[in-house]
Parts: sequence; structure tokens; C-alpha cells
Amino acid sequence: MKSLSRVLVLAFATCVAAQLGAADRKLVMIAGPVSHPPLMHEFRAGSILLQKRLAVVPGLKTLLITNGWPTKVVDGKTVDDNSVFEGADAVFIYSDGGGKHLAVQNDRLEVLRGLVKKGVGFGCAHYAVEVLPLTGGVEWKEWIGGFYETAFSCNPIWDANYTELPNHPITRGVKPFQTKDEWYFNMRFREGKKGVTDILVATPSDAVRDGPYVHPKGPYPHIQAAKGRPETMMWAVERPDGGRGFGFTGGHFHLNWQNDDQRRLILNALVWLAKADVPLQGIDSAPVSDEEIRQNLDDKKPKAPAPAPATAPAKVGG
Repeated sequence: MKSLSRVLVLAFATCVAAQLGAADRKLVMIAGPVSHPPLMHEFRAGSILLQKRLAVVPGLKTLLITNGWPTKVVDGKTVDDNSVFEGADAVFIYSDGGGKHLAVQNDRLEVLRGLVKKGVGFGCAHYAVEVLPLTGGVEWKEWIGGFYETAFSCNPIWDANYTELPNHPITRGVKPFQTKDEWYFNMRFREGKKGVTDILVATPSDAVRDGPYVHPKGPYPHIQAAKGRPETMMWAVERPDGGRGFGFTGGHFHLNWQNDDQRRLILNALVWLAKADVPLQGIDSAPVSDEEIRQNLDDKKPKAPAPAPATAPAKVGG
């Protein structure tokens, strides 16, 4: 009996110690610099309202870096501060992309590569899913399953109607929804979409495929030739290294964070990315009011009007 009591006490102590010592999952969120006109590409404001709602998630802590990759000043020079990734379980980037993508500058791809090898989750939203085929493309396919490739993918603004959702932790509690956004599609996925799980799928109309797209205007013959085909606007992967990844092509229009289902979808995705628990009903969050949606917006001063062309002095006489 005494031996049994000691075993029970030891088991209880071990359980308590494990609970007390269990570290929170760490999610690093990177919001890109100022971009686009007001209420578009509001990376900072959008990330702040998401972080605010993640604050109540048990077992998760977030670190939000705004205005681009984390930096610090050393000897009067601004250098990358990669110490913020220490202990990270996931990294999420919501920023501009393409050839100037913040994640492909300096040695940042190698920094991310090192994190991914450790099983750190990696997710990208909107323009951040776009990289160049030879500068990030290979990595994005491996790390998140695919990427936006200029002139292969396209970026029209359209109403995507998500009528069916798969059974996945990212979709828990999310009801079918429809939002107007710059929903990219025709991603450059892994060969055969191996290991890629579709999360958001909708069928663009023929008119959407016929363009114009945002940039380049298009239309592209291969996009037009696929009329009637459903397209993937969000996807997820579970990598062999143990890490997770996702890509989300929406997020152009800031006001869409007021859509309860789109917001829940991304909150679920961020929690899942960090391997924290997504409850069966999904991540509940307070509605985003008209007042809150206009908080923390970037200072986007309108461009100065172009000077009027000089006119030649009028001739006097003949």
C-alpha cells in the first residue's frame, strides 16, 4: 500500500510539474512596411487586431514585429535582429512580396531555412505568398506548399463564395462565407499538389478570368482556358520535418477583417501553425467594430499632384 501511495504521489507531482513547466507556444508575426492606398495592405493594423484576439488563447504567446523584418541598431548601423526567433514555434508574414519580399533580403532565407529544419511552422498571407521562382519559389513550395508566380498566377479583385469547407482544424467553427478581395489563384504548387490540403476553394466566373487583373492587367490565355475550374485561395501543409505551413491569398482589403468567418479562419490557422490547441468551435473573437477597424492604420499620405505642364508665353502681335 505504501508503495502504491508513493507511486500515486510521484505521478501526481510529475503531472503538476509538467503543467507548470510547459512552455507556451511562441508565434512570431511580421507585418510589412507601409504599402498601397488607405484600407489596403494595412499589414500593421490587421496584425494588431489579430494579435489582440489571440491574446486569450491558452498556451500561446505572440510577438508582433511591425514595419518589416526585426532589426536593431549596432554601432550606429541598423542590422537584422534574428534573436526574436529564439524559441519560436511558428512565423507568420503578412507583407508585400515579389522580388523585394522582406524574407528574401540579406541572409533571411537561410534564417528561415534553419527555423524550418527545426520544425517551426511558417505561414504567409496575401502578397507575402508571392516570391520569385528562383528566389524563394523552391522554398515556398517546400515550406508552405506553393507560391504566387507572376504571369502564371493571377490577381483579380472578385467576390469569392466559399460554399463548402473541409474538415480541418483551420476551419473549425467557420461557416461558408463570401468576401470581395484580391483573391489570387492558379498558384504554383508542389508537383501534383503533393501534401497540400485545400482550405478555401471557389470557382471564379468567366468574367473574372477574362480580366482585368490588378497587375499585370492580363488576361492570360492559360487562365481563360480553365473557365469553370475551381481554384484554391488558401491551403495548408504538414511537412516531413514536423512543421506546418499555410498560404492565404486574401487580405488585400482591410475591412474584410470585420467578416467573422474570415477572421476566425485566420485565427484558427495561426493557432494551428504554432501547434497550439484549436477548440472544436474554433477561436472565438470579439467583433471588429467600425471604430476598431480604423485604428492603427498606416499614415498613407496622398501623392502630391503632378505639376501642371509649363505653357509657352503667348505671342503678342503677328
